[in-house]
Amino acid sequence: MGTSKQYDYIIVGGGSAGSVLANRLSEDNSVFVIEAGKPDYRLDFRIHMPAALTYPLQSKTYNWWYESEPEPYMNNRRIYHPRGKVLGGSSCINGMIYIRGNPMDYEKWAKEEGLEDWDFAHCLPYFKKFETRLKGADPYHGDKGPLKITTPDCDNPLFDAFFKAVQEAGYDLTEDVNGYKQEGFSPFDQNIYRGRRHNAARAYVHPVKDRKNLTIKLHSQATKILFEGKKAVGVEYITKDGTRETVYGGEIISCGGAINSPQLLQLSGIGNADELKNLGIEPVADLKGVGENLQDHLELYVQYACKKPVSMYPALKWYRQPFIGANWLFFRKGAGATNHFEAGGFIRGNDEVEYPNLQFHFLPIAIRYDGSAPAEGHGFQLHVGPMNSDVRGHVKIKSDNPLEYPSILFNYLSTEKERKEWVEAIHRSREIINQPAFDDLRGKELSPGEDAKTDKEILDFIAKEGESAYHPSCTCKMGYDEMSVVDSDLNVHGVENLRVVDASIMPYITNGNIYAPVMMIAEKAADKILGNTPEKPADVGWYKYEK
Repeated sequence: MGTSKQYDYIIVGGGSAGSVLANRLSEDNSVFVIEAGKPDYRLDFRIHMPAALTYPLQSKTYNWWYESEPEPYMNNRRIYHPRGKVLGGSSCINGMIYIRGNPMDYEKWAKEEGLEDWDFAHCLPYFKKFETRLKGADPYHGDKGPLKITTPDCDNPLFDAFFKAVQEAGYDLTEDVNGYKQEGFSPFDQNIYRGRRHNAARAYVHPVKDRKNLTIKLHSQATKILFEGKKAVGVEYITKDGTRETVYGGEIISCGGAINSPQLLQLSGIGNADELKNLGIEPVADLKGVGENLQDHLELYVQYACKKPVSMYPALKWYRQPFIGANWLFFRKGAGATNHFEAGGFIRGNDEVEYPNLQFHFLPIAIRYDGSAPAEGHGFQLHVGPMNSDVRGHVKIKSDNPLEYPSILFNYLSTEKERKEWVEAIHRSREIINQPAFDDLRGKELSPGEDAKTDKEILDFIAKEGESAYHPSCTCKMGYDEMSVVDSDLNVHGVENLRVVDASIMPYITNGNIYAPVMMIAEKAADKILGNTPEKPADVGWYKYEK
């Protein structure tokens, strides 16, 4: 079967980037969106209650539930990697932490030949364009965009101790990690509004879902991009009941993310030609970089028992959860209305780096992403990990079957630089928690614990317990070298009418959580696709460390 209507644009993936483009491109054009997942139902508390984030993170109902290949430097463990499979994509299952990255991330992008208009001055206006920061506008923030951004109160006494401890350890507070100075510690902005997760679909799709020129096809997985010669002309997809459909469009835009976009390109004949031929796929364009350059952030929990009953531990008790749920449902308040990742910061783990290379999240509870606690009782923790790793992995299809998951290998801990920075990360974490500000609160170190003192013991523990921070990126990198996949306008090299717009186009991963950079990429891409006059470059400064 097929769809005879010709659309102006076909968007593959209704996630974070796809939601932005669905809105912007359908203002004056016909748009068809293919999304493999379900709707983000308004009454589904598992998505919309911030504190319930462990549900979508651990449920195949909402995510693809990827796993890596056995990681050779991580005791051959398969590392779990959730990606959003729902309208709104990973913005429906992430931690709701709004971090733009460091300005020097974008300066690094712009140093690549041909990417000069991806520097911070050219990117900042697009961050501001999609923001409504409830604290108000300033030279670094907007207040008229679709996505609502709030700043938490951090009113638990453990946050007070944390902010005192980092200063006692010799680190600065910063007014805004998304403003002039990322380096330092502060409350972390969140995409939470009126106590609810404000995901990309709520911000961009639902306000325009009744547009007659916007068609959203849910429960449908794209299987192949169709070509006439080198020109992309349509997309084949399979529906929930197994029916194969075809839709045609003037331009195809892949927004599947750092795993699904390279998979779709490879299935469609775009990738390493020799590898594709070995799988029985006829190459359309020999682009050896498709699926290569995979980057992510590895992270670890540094957990302590708390000697005073001030943590969020009681919220885990089953008999408290009905009250927490009711307080959230009717009043949008209480323990259910926050992600609890309310504070953190960025530091340089050594004096050799130009800008922060370690990120911390502080939580007033000791808990894992799967919702389990390491021990009965009150606790608190730091999430920590290096931000600018030189580790590189890949995403490769295993066959021409579009329903078979690709091979994913991150190569965590594979380089001397990353191992060095991990040792520094644990030492800096302990340094912070062992300051006088925590003396009345700090109990036993639960993780890594007494058995991880030497550098080797620390690295052995990370190999055993480290987890992904769920920031896959860079597998269809932007640029003009032999491993690049898209140009500066995000057109796929070597073919026509095909673009990629998502985290996969990053040349290098950004410093922090990647949701905000993906939204910026999509807003900037929308102007490029529509031929709009670009936003005027921002004329603002940013903090630079002077050795």
